[in-house]
Amino acid sequence: MKYVNVDISHALDLSEINKYQEQVAKIHSDIIGQKVSEKEWLGWINLPNSINNLEMKKMNDIASVWKKQKVSTLVVIGIGGSYLGSKAAYDYVFDKYKMTDPDIELIFAGNSLSSEQLVAQLKYVENKKFAINVISKSGTTIEPSIAFREFRKLLEFQVGAQYAKDYIVATTDSQKGVLYELAKAKNYETLIIPDNVGGRFSVLTPVGLFPLICAGINVEKLLSGAADANNDCNNLNLNENQAYKYAVARHALSKKYDIELMCSYEPKLSFFIEWWKQLFAESEGKDNKGLWVTGSTFSTDLHSIGQIIQDGKKILFETILVSKEPLYDILLSKEKNDIDKLNYLDGKTVHKVNLSAFKGTLEAHSKTALVPNIVIEIAKLDEYALGYLFQFFMRALAISAYLLGVNPFDQPGVEIYKSNMFKILNKEDK
Repeated sequence: MKYVNVDISHALDLSEINKYQEQVAKIHSDIIGQKVSEKEWLGWINLPNSINNLEMKKMNDIASVWKKQKVSTLVVIGIGGSYLGSKAAYDYVFDKYKMTDPDIELIFAGNSLSSEQLVAQLKYVENKKFAINVISKSGTTIEPSIAFREFRKLLEFQVGAQYAKDYIVATTDSQKGVLYELAKAKNYETLIIPDNVGGRFSVLTPVGLFPLICAGINVEKLLSGAADANNDCNNLNLNENQAYKYAVARHALSKKYDIELMCSYEPKLSFFIEWWKQLFAESEGKDNKGLWVTGSTFSTDLHSIGQIIQDGKKILFETILVSKEPLYDILLSKEKNDIDKLNYLDGKTVHKVNLSAFKGTLEAHSKTALVPNIVIEIAKLDEYALGYLFQFFMRALAISAYLLGVNPFDQPGVEIYKSNMFKILNKEDK
């Protein structure tokens, strides 16, 4: 099996995919040849294969200094694409129960306007040695701007305004913007968000890489996986190009269904699904088009939404992420009295039971309920696989969006609520 394999046999006939072969080849050629009208936003494609060594050294050097200075916590301040990728990776490697500890703990702030959350986060770090990575291309987004002001004030109170700059890194535009000007005035270290990479495509830039380096995640393996995903996308045969097969399958299913439900059988993928949701919703949800994308964790949610998937209105298809080999497992063994009636599982692992739940659910949903299921099989959930999946879905998204006939790189609808909010805030001042 390939490291990532897409099985559409529970969703579509292969002939439904193959009829898009010529159209996909043309889109691929236009993207790689920079012939699309949005070519100025294609910088993310070659990132895994062309990492800036000087920038990588700078990130590693800063992280190394902070570790030597016993910084315990890094406050990553950003919203949307400025934090979703790094949080997805952090939760993936250091899940809730942390089988291994990060070099520097990450907490993610500035992604809501909840006063309660902000107060709690400030309280959490007030007696810790912490640093700040504030991430914003413009520096005008209100959620991270408010959070940065408050964390900066706390840090300056802790170590003094003169030394606070040693614990702040701004990831921002290379030459303009409010955050860029603030960083220059305060003499903060800066990392650059490339001009040709949009926020939701920025996980493999310093936006995502720097926090992960601080945490001690192996970003070389991450980038290696992403580079291999890129290479695999050069094969234009839709039977073999797994990312493009997925893109075409979801596009074909969108003709009949309004919702794509992405499900995983591993809780540590929950926030990866949040990253995926933004990638597809913000890229395709325009011009009255686009699948409504949502996520779920099985088998947990089979005990809540499983009923409506099985017997409810047929408005969705499922995309399932399933891992063949866990990093950790437990072998079940029989007990003498078998009071809990589990001895029939003797010799099986917990992961084997999890895979059985997956197979049973796949049959129930696809064959009994007639809910189409795209299955994305992943060999092993390590850093390499995560990097592969990041690039896999970004490459799939580009094909999917152009098949849909929308610009994957803008988000005009997001600006409307911001404009209304600022009008309300200004009115309240008068």
